[in-house]
Amino acid sequence: MERQQRAEELAVQILKYARNELLVAFRFLDLALCKPELQAGGLETLGIDGKYLRFNPDYIFELYKQGGGELNHSCLHAIFHCVFSHPFVNPAINRDLWDLACDIAVEGILSELNMKQLETLTGSAMAVELAALEQGGKLTAERLYKRFTDAPLSQGEYQRLRDLFRRDEHSPWYAPPEQQRNAFLAAAGQGGGSEGGEAASSGSMTVEISADGSAGGSAGGSAGGSADGPADGPAGGSLQAEWQAISQRVQVDLETASQSFWGDRAANLLQNVQEVNREKYDYSDFLRKFAVLGEDMQINDDEFDYIFYTYGLQLYQNVPLIEPLEYKEVKKIKDFVIAIDTSGSVQGELVQAFLTKTYNILAQQESFFSKINVHIIQCDAEIQEDHKVTSWEEFQDFLKTMALKGFGGTDFRPVFQYVDELRRKKEFDNLKGLIYFTDGYGTFPEKKPDYDAAFVFIDDEYGQPEVPVWAIKLILQKDEI
Repeated sequence: MERQQRAEELAVQILKYARNELLVAFRFLDLALCKPELQAGGLETLGIDGKYLRFNPDYIFELYKQGGGELNHSCLHAIFHCVFSHPFVNPAINRDLWDLACDIAVEGILSELNMKQLETLTGSAMAVELAALEQGGKLTAERLYKRFTDAPLSQGEYQRLRDLFRRDEHSPWYAPPEQQRNAFLAAAGQGGGSEGGEAASSGSMTVEISADGSAGGSAGGSAGGSADGPADGPAGGSLQAEWQAISQRVQVDLETASQSFWGDRAANLLQNVQEVNREKYDYSDFLRKFAVLGEDMQINDDEFDYIFYTYGLQLYQNVPLIEPLEYKEVKKIKDFVIAIDTSGSVQGELVQAFLTKTYNILAQQESFFSKINVHIIQCDAEIQEDHKVTSWEEFQDFLKTMALKGFGGTDFRPVFQYVDELRRKKEFDNLKGLIYFTDGYGTFPEKKPDYDAAFVFIDDEYGQPEVPVWAIKLILQKDEI
């Protein structure tokens, strides 16, 4: 027992030494590196759950013998998982694929940093594999996870990638707190429980990491408790909030004080941090912001005449008479404008996908009135077309025959001027909102209109321009539409 205690104390000293070395090299990670407490037991190697960095002393000694780079690399690998909210995962996720995606994303960042303090024996092999994986786009955990679910890996390919990129154990992400405690006690020789997370890791479920009309993002990042994205794991919401605050601090530091020093070497790191801090939207909820209160013809079973009801029971014995209301006040979408940027830089297939997604949401019975007034306006530097639809059938027909027009420059002002003219002509009863789908590179109106206006962008490698202070900005991933 005394020998074990000495081993644990020595391992703690080694880890503290590694942490100090990392603090000197990565000052923008000071809060992240100092956040987790060091705790021995419960694991064969090392792992992190947000609160504790758990470790096996023998494994720490082995890494230390191999050289400082191996230990530093493994510790920073685990820390980055928390910076990117990887442990705070939805229970309904394919854990094998999520674990692999997280490990690859983190190793992509560590490789790009290219620091001597992080050199490992497998660095060259990982660099080759990372270069191949980067052909499919940015290496964030969310994007990789979706790639692996859309195009499943063979068992052999999965095992090869897992063996190459795995640096830590992820069982603490999934094990319930009590199970984690039992595992720790068992490892310490105090009885109880199986190895932390083993039972919790069984099974295979799927999840889509995106705001797809039903639920973050972000990659990653912020999420709710549904099966549509990462959410709170065993660590709980308060711990996740603490790490999100740390992540935001890292982002600010990289965008300001550390930018001149790190430059392009931290580009992948910054993109991942921005992804996790990016506000995720439920596009369905977003559209409902433009709903108005009005009457819609429908049966309201919540209200009826009790006198009429009891009269039926008396007259026909066991047959009640119910006179439902024909109209009910509801909040739905009626007047609405969808503006489409048809400049040369906007891709037609994305426009089609965006309109289809919007239609699928609006076509739900609870989202719009039976009579609607939606204007679909195409515009580049000038108005190209205004197509009015008054029912979901007309909207559906428009999608089948839609042809984009324009492909010139980009100017947002003509749309707002045109809509103002429609309002003067009483084309709208109560226009609440306008959504403008664009790549964002154009001239914005100077003044706020009398209705809400939202600009919808597609996330890309180059970011999006800032919108006026009066406008709503929504960023969607390509795979979200």
